Amino acid sequence: MNQENPTARKGILGRQAGEDVTPGYSTIDYATGSDRVATITLNRPEALNSFDRQMCEEIRDAWQRIKRDPEVNAVVLRAAGDRAFCAGLDVKKAFGQPDDIWNHEDPGELLSPKWQKCWKPVVVAVQGICTAGAFYFLNEADVVICSPEATFFDSHVTFGRVLAVEPIGLMRRIGLAETLRIALSGNDERVSAQTALRISLVTEIVERDRLWERAHEIAAGIARKPSVATQGTVRAIWESLDRPYRAAMEQALIYTRLGNAAGMAEAEKAKEAETSKAKADESSASGTAPAPARPGGPAWRLR
Repeated sequence: MNQENPTARKGILGRQAGEDVTPGYSTIDYATGSDRVATITLNRPEALNSFDRQMCEEIRDAWQRIKRDPEVNAVVLRAAGDRAFCAGLDVKKAFGQPDDIWNHEDPGELLSPKWQKCWKPVVVAVQGICTAGAFYFLNEADVVICSPEATFFDSHVTFGRVLAVEPIGLMRRIGLAETLRIALSGNDERVSAQTALRISLVTEIVERDRLWERAHEIAAGIARKPSVATQGTVRAIWESLDRPYRAAMEQALIYTRLGNAAGMAEAEKAKEAETSKAKADESSASGTAPAPARPGGPAWRLR
């Protein structure tokens, strides 16, 4: 039996140094850091991080908070505990839909950053079980990584429920054939981490003890880029999925006209700040031994 990660237990979640934790949430943990990364942690491990009405509303609030915060450029979404990333909707309690069926709402509208018009890049880190409504999180993530023991499946049809909503977003990620196999297999078959990588449900497999660290590394790298450019890129790509090819191309051109000038100005401002800091550091270090030269080689890395 897997032992629970001591840094992932409720109330003592592992955090990056210097992160500020926002109080007031009972089902999630929300923190921000000086590196412009916000971290949302699903924090109901005792319920396999299944979502209820309270969690949905808290996550919606977090997306709105992220959207409005100019000090946040990217997001990590992760989950406490080792058994499950998320088991979907908590079926042990009523979700709280209104009596009028025409006013029922899909929980995915509250859980999704794109439904909330939040275009800041989202990196999702999956461990353990990822099933049913958990696909809401994956379907609209920008980057998904997982640990080797992660498994992906959907149990709707096993229990006689029509699986109609989650597959819509899933087909965009992995195609019709793989979506149908997951949807119709129910509890009989689970997608392994290796298969998830092969079908592009995830882009990287990371050992469990480094999963959160790696997700943060990816998000921090994105957050160093001008937010105008990354948000515009996310919005242009996702909105293109809802449009015919030519219409998507025409709209994409508009986005470059809107975003490029502001994004390039932001990049130039950051470059100037970095240059000024380097000069100040050099000036304060005058009279001492010269700083060691930076190692050679490209600034990029192979993936």
